[in-house]
Amino acid sequence: MYTYKIKKLPKSTVEIEVKITADYLDKKKNEAFSRLQKNLEVAGFRKGNVPDDIAKKHISNEDIVREMITKVLPEIYSEIVKKEDIKPIYNPKIDFVKAKDGEDWEIKITIAEKPIVDLKDYKKIIKDVKQKERKPDIWVPGKDKDKKPDEEDNTQLLNKILEALLNEVKVEISDLILDEELNYRLTGLVDDIRRLGLTTESYLKSKNITMDELKKSYRKEIEDTYKLEFILQEIADKESIKVDQADLDKLFANITDEKQKQKTKENSYYYATILRKQKTLDYLISL
Repeated sequence: MYTYKIKKLPKSTVEIEVKITADYLDKKKNEAFSRLQKNLEVAGFRKGNVPDDIAKKHISNEDIVREMITKVLPEIYSEIVKKEDIKPIYNPKIDFVKAKDGEDWEIKITIAEKPIVDLKDYKKIIKDVKQKERKPDIWVPGKDKDKKPDEEDNTQLLNKILEALLNEVKVEISDLILDEELNYRLTGLVDDIRRLGLTTESYLKSKNITMDELKKSYRKEIEDTYKLEFILQEIADKESIKVDQADLDKLFANITDEKQKQKTKENSYYYATILRKQKTLDYLISL
């Protein structure tokens, strides 16, 4: 069947080396062929009733292997993750180290788990920021008419708090996440540049930046974003910050469009996550 070895890597990353026997792969290939045969349509035969010898002429080995992979790898992955109590938070990276037809396969699966967050004395970190940022100026009517008295100050203070948490709290994001997110962002950028009729070189020149500098900047943005998410989650867990049905009902009540309201209710989990994050940010300001 298959065997595997697990290696714990830095930054909450797990690497699994899997060896799949040729006999097991042959069995799964036959099953894959049968599935494809059931959906095969050939003139003169009813769907699902094409004889083996005819079907083999219409179904390539590449199609069979592709069908087998889509079934076998998820099964193996799920079994290992469940057995070893691994908690993935991101799509795994799968590398085919050795995958020749008729031979044993060797596959490497890289998994990113939830990072360990060391909050340290985060309350003291926040209080130090608030002490440093405290301003003696008193707001008076007519000053900064476009904003409420505390709105701008609170936004600036929150930004300072989050910056301090990023600098002081220890949390390492798996390189798997950072690399995949970086590739996704760069691909999107290249597509946007092409739609504008530009080349990547001309775009970089206009920004007076090199590709390496751009990648470094993007990677830091991605890393900081993920770090903040996990820091806020950890604080919310530590302080038992929750979102109850009353919070969601209040959100729903503010939506007048019935279709939009129904759609929002169907995505309650997502909006509960957003509300919990906002509650956590409000808590940081209140410390």
